[in-house]
Order: sequence, then C-alpha cells, then structure tokens
Amino acid sequence: MPAEPPPTRWSFGDPARYDPDDDLVAAGADLEPGTLLAAYRHGLFPMPSGARGEPMFWFCPVLRGVLPLDGLAVSRSLRRSARDFEVRVDTAFADVVDACADPRRPQGWIDGDIRAAYLRLHELGWAHSVEAWRDGRLAGGLYGVAIGGLFAGESMFHRERDASKVALLGLVEGLRDEHAARRLLDVQWATPHLASLGVVEIERSAYLARLQRALEVPEAGIFSGR
Repeated sequence: MPAEPPPTRWSFGDPARYDPDDDLVAAGADLEPGTLLAAYRHGLFPMPSGARGEPMFWFCPVLRGVLPLDGLAVSRSLRRSARDFEVRVDTAFADVVDACADPRRPQGWIDGDIRAAYLRLHELGWAHSVEAWRDGRLAGGLYGVAIGGLFAGESMFHRERDASKVALLGLVEGLRDEHAARRLLDVQWATPHLASLGVVEIERSAYLARLQRALEVPEAGIFSGR
C-alpha cells in the first residue's frame, strides 16, 4: 500500500468556488508529497510558471480531458504494434520522467523541482510509470499519480513509433477491473493528439463529482502486482 505522507500545511480551498472561467486556480505552496496528494484530491495539478523565482501554478481546467476506459481508439495497426512490445510497470520510473522532461521536446515543462517531487511520490508508492520495451530498450512510456481509482496522467514519450500508445493501451487494460466504471483516467487537457486517441472533455463540476467517486475505490492491481 502507498505510504501516506505528513499532511500539507497549505489549503486549496473549496473547488466549488474556483473561478468558473479560468483554468489557473492557485499559485504558491510547495511540492511536498502531502501537498501534491491534497492537490490531486481537490482536482488540481501543478505546473511551473516558467519564470525563475515565480511561484508554482496550480490548475483545475474548466474543461478537463479524460479518457473513458471503454473509449480508447485502438486501430488494427496499433494492435499489431502492441505485439512487438513488452509492457512493464514501475521498472524505470526515473528514466520515463527524464525522457518526458527532455529539453529538446517542444513546450517542455518538467523542471528539476517537478522531477524530484514525483520521484519522492514514486518512492512512497503514489506515482507510477507504464513502459513499452522492445529488445531490452525503453521505447516509450508514461507516468502519473494513482490515488484510489484516480490515475492522473502527467506526461508520455516515445522513441519508437506507437510506443507511447502501447503504454497507454497497457494502462487502460490494467484499469479495466471490477471497479472500472468508477475509475477516472485524467489527462488534464484534451489536445488534438489525445482527442484522436479517444480523450473527451468534461466540465469541471462533472470532473470533481467523478473524482470523489473514484477516490473511494481501491488502487488498481496493475500498480500493486495483484
């Protein structure tokens, strides 16, 4: 079972009172494990402002991107590609984060503080990676935070064609259990690429309601070896 860290000293307030027209709902606080978990349980996630010395930004999108577990778009070619990879969980978490943080990637946002914070969450059993391997090499993957029935995806990468999609397919299949109807796969925003994979947008209020239901169910066996 994940280890519960000391509680945060910060308050994220009542999500029902967040600005209904702004994805950015807070600034400041810290990236301690207890703070991160409190944020996710309130529907928030952090992102650096991009300016040196500026506080951390916390977002709760007005329109949230989620992937229905029965809505992943799996083409025939992806099914064929999946046979060429081995999907693993939590065997190379730091490597996945580092690949997602590659400064050569456009619109990179994962800095040293974010990296260190999620490595701590991983050590406590809250953050996980799903990886696609081929011929002993890490070809792609994703990482995120699992709290009960919530999986909050943070980032994904690929070094070979379809590798990140194979990792996502492995994640979705691992979340399809007896609690699948109440699980919530959060991807933050619905980009055109994610929309092509089946991601949809739901209103903040709907997301928060689904989040509370998701937090009541057990963590998926994919993350605990069950």
